[in-house]
Amino acid sequence: MVPKVGQTAQLAFIAAASVAVFSFVRAAKNDAVLASCNAICLFRPTYAALDRTVPDFELPDMQGKIVRFSSLRAGKPVILNFWTKSCKPCLEEMPSLAQLAQIVGKDGVKVVTISTDDGPDDVRDHLQVVLGGAQVPFEILFDPDAKVVGGMFGTTLFPETWLIDAAGVIRARVDGARDWTSPLALDVISAVGRRGACPVEFALGVPGGRMKALCDAEL
Repeated sequence: MVPKVGQTAQLAFIAAASVAVFSFVRAAKNDAVLASCNAICLFRPTYAALDRTVPDFELPDMQGKIVRFSSLRAGKPVILNFWTKSCKPCLEEMPSLAQLAQIVGKDGVKVVTISTDDGPDDVRDHLQVVLGGAQVPFEILFDPDAKVVGGMFGTTLFPETWLIDAAGVIRARVDGARDWTSPLALDVISAVGRRGACPVEFALGVPGGRMKALCDAEL
């Protein structure tokens, strides 16, 4: 049966509308990816990719309670920091980590740190000094044998910070101390919490992979 003129026009309209919606969704997705890349390209993490999931583990906290990392994540982004009291840069960046925990905590983002020191008594005085006596606003776990820090994450130098998205995918690793309250750092962390992950890979702070060109305009 040959469709009537009105039916043909209606079908053409529906087809055009479908194409427009598809184009809009694709453009919005591309915009989200570009927005995610803008900050991370400038931030230049040591490592970034989209193919590694954070391992799960159990460690004691400041009260000696055994805590499973997945229970802390609970479907939210996590900033995971490795440190030790003998690492001066670790202690220098800790106030900014404390401020970061307060800033992003209201959005459900967790700041979790792992110390390779012996336990709470070993670090309590250092925390009092570097945080000015203020209460510690982030979770501290202890890994004195470095079975998690070294065995699972391969970390040997401190500080080191891993940015993990809500799905448990490691979005970036940062070696060395940073000011975690800087606008750029906050933009990167905000991008970790959004859909549209940046597909650019980083190795030793240098962008690479087939989507490297997304960073060319920012560097």
